[in-house]
Amino acid sequence: MLELIVYGVVFGSIISLGAIGLTLVFGIIRFANFAHGDLMTAGAYVALFLVTGLLGWLGVPDTNFGPLSFGWRMLIAFPVSMAAVGGLAIAMDRILFSKLRAKKSSAVILAMSSLGAAFIVRMIILILWGADSLFYRPGMLRHAVELPLGIKIRPDQILILAIVVLLVGTLHFFLQKTKMGKAMRATADNMELALVSGINTEKIITLTWLIGGALGAAGGILYGIDVQLHPYMGWNFLIPLFAATILGTIGNVYGALWGGLIIGVAQQVSTAFLLPTYKPAVAFMLMIVILLIKPKGLFGGSSD
Repeated sequence: MLELIVYGVVFGSIISLGAIGLTLVFGIIRFANFAHGDLMTAGAYVALFLVTGLLGWLGVPDTNFGPLSFGWRMLIAFPVSMAAVGGLAIAMDRILFSKLRAKKSSAVILAMSSLGAAFIVRMIILILWGADSLFYRPGMLRHAVELPLGIKIRPDQILILAIVVLLVGTLHFFLQKTKMGKAMRATADNMELALVSGINTEKIITLTWLIGGALGAAGGILYGIDVQLHPYMGWNFLIPLFAATILGTIGNVYGALWGGLIIGVAQQVSTAFLLPTYKPAVAFMLMIVILLIKPKGLFGGSSD
């Protein structure tokens, strides 16, 4: 059971990265981005192209870092993929979402348009890489280390936790200590007031898409390192992402973090009693139970 909890924390930390990006976009623009899961997939596959293709052609060595399953190529591919998917998210907003916002389209229209964008991203991935599951280092044995209490965990998973802590810590510093981060928080609280106060809200929206897409890409890459890549991986993440976002209170970055961890642990622990195919149902059941107690989510204050 303890081992399942540890695996749940690893899985939940990946969900948290995606949920934070999702809740950031909702906090600023106020619409549910159904394409966010496929942005995670895009990040994983951009990294795959770099690791198994471009960087190999450029002669970058791929010797492992000690017990880890990757080397220099992944170290380079990780930030490049985050930037690329952040750019893709901005492009999607400029081409589609911003035009719909300018026409005062409803939240439902925006949500459906994001669903269409998700299908387009997924179809492009299917055309380029096919429907098979892929690995960054196919055929490689990934050994686990034994921790106290008989818990076994792979070095990759330890690094995944460290990377999530680093990314979340960096985002926290940005939001709390920088001028642009404070402007983002002000825009999320009240966009009209922020605009009157002299904040360039369009610039804030662009930055939000960049950060949200980059965090989603990071989550997709980390999941690919931990398990495998599949064109539908982001779509499968969509239910846990929304469950974590709602559970932690929509628009709350720290709530999304805790919501992701709770959903991840609950899903992994449930496999001790249920088949793995029931994990998405567990996420929804947990979300419903907590929302019955706290309708605004864990960090939403009183429901009075």
